[in-house]
Amino acid sequence: MQARSDRLTKRTRRIAAPLFLVASLLVASTARAQPSPYDLPAHPVVSVTASASRDVANDRMTAVLRAEVDDMDASRAANEVNQRMARALARAKAQAGIEARTAGYSSYQVSEPSKPVRWRVSQSLSLESSDFVALSALVSRLQSEDRLLLSGVAFDVSPQARRTVENELTVDAIRRWQERAQIAARAFGSEHYRAGRVTVQTNDLGRPQPMFKAGGVAASASVAPISVEGGTSEVTVVVSGEAILESGAAQR
Repeated sequence: MQARSDRLTKRTRRIAAPLFLVASLLVASTARAQPSPYDLPAHPVVSVTASASRDVANDRMTAVLRAEVDDMDASRAANEVNQRMARALARAKAQAGIEARTAGYSSYQVSEPSKPVRWRVSQSLSLESSDFVALSALVSRLQSEDRLLLSGVAFDVSPQARRTVENELTVDAIRRWQERAQIAARAFGSEHYRAGRVTVQTNDLGRPQPMFKAGGVAASASVAPISVEGGTSEVTVVVSGEAILESGAAQR
């Protein structure tokens, strides 16, 4: 029995030795295939960045209003808010060229010293339009007739107008990147370069949110149309990437 065990052990060793040798060769081959962080590229690479910007007239106005009621009875406060919002929505939807949608709804208790505990119920209404005059008139009407409070107003560039400008600026930014890459190539003693990895980015961070302001107008007040000036927004396109310097013919 012992003799048989010794034969099996020797056979296992004979098989394991070649396998270990193959595994060692594979590990060594893989290690040689891994590039060293200190290896230099075949051609010098320069990182180049260029941008193009333009001030664009804001053609979109956003106004946020809210129906807000304080009452010691939560149901009564909610009912009043719901009625005001229903009237305001109907009035806004009847106005051509104005987009209306409801926003957050909240209901919570308010406790102040020397005052009875009451409920505050509030719901917001967001209005958007490219017609600043019509929207400002509607906002004033909702304040005076439907007793809504103005939370804030913001202006921005519409997606369509922004896309058109960004397309034009992209062409300008790429041209400037090419000019800067050529200057860098010559400064490093090379007459030609070719583009490597290049990225194109814009500063479109989404629609701006109106700044909320506390307070509002009295229910019986007659509100004049708010004065609005859309102003401008800066649209920017940034191009950054690699310029691979070459000594031969240019390859773009």
